[in-house]
Amino acid sequence: MSEIRSSLAVIGGTGNLGHALARRWAQAGYEVVIGSRTAGKAEDAAARIETASGSVPATGLTNEDAAAKADIVIVAVPFSSQEAILTAISGELAGKLIVDTTVPLVPPKVARAQMPTAGSAALSARAILGEEARLVSAFHNVAAHKLQQDIEVDCDVLVFGDNPADRDSVVELADAAGLRGIHGGPLANSVAAEAFTSVLIGINKRYKADGAGIRITGLGGA
Repeated sequence: MSEIRSSLAVIGGTGNLGHALARRWAQAGYEVVIGSRTAGKAEDAAARIETASGSVPATGLTNEDAAAKADIVIVAVPFSSQEAILTAISGELAGKLIVDTTVPLVPPKVARAQMPTAGSAALSARAILGEEARLVSAFHNVAAHKLQQDIEVDCDVLVFGDNPADRDSVVELADAAGLRGIHGGPLANSVAAEAFTSVLIGINKRYKADGAGIRITGLGGA
């Protein structure tokens, strides 16, 4: 029997990171639904995924409809849109695993860590969705333009959440995307990876690097 995989809604799947992750998950055999504010943009993004070799066909819907359809909801939107989009889809999230990728970058000084009042984007999401939400934070430090290519991406993904079993599910998603997922501890620890995104932006600029990432050493075969 073939393995039954969870269905994934990628809210913000028309953007660089969301679309790159959705494409990799479709290639790994996941049923992917692209979410956007307008269904037409989502359908166009889904059609581009379908052209990728070996991909499971994707579909495109509005954010609310995409969230309603899937088992796991990945939110890949700018910090400026986080509150509005989470509020709009909140009615479709009961009991579902929510993966928030948001980093609180504040232009024009995006190479400077600037945390929101709540302490981090992850804790901002918790304030919006409530304490009962199955919320995990991940995918902060990986370069979207590298994920869009059919290449090996030498980057670890730190996964934060208060429920270890939910973190396990997101570690599995990271691995399926060709990365290495690593437990980073409770949701409050997400501030470290979110802030480090600004550090990486500065490193890329200073050293003219093509999307520097992170690698945790000393884990052996993990």
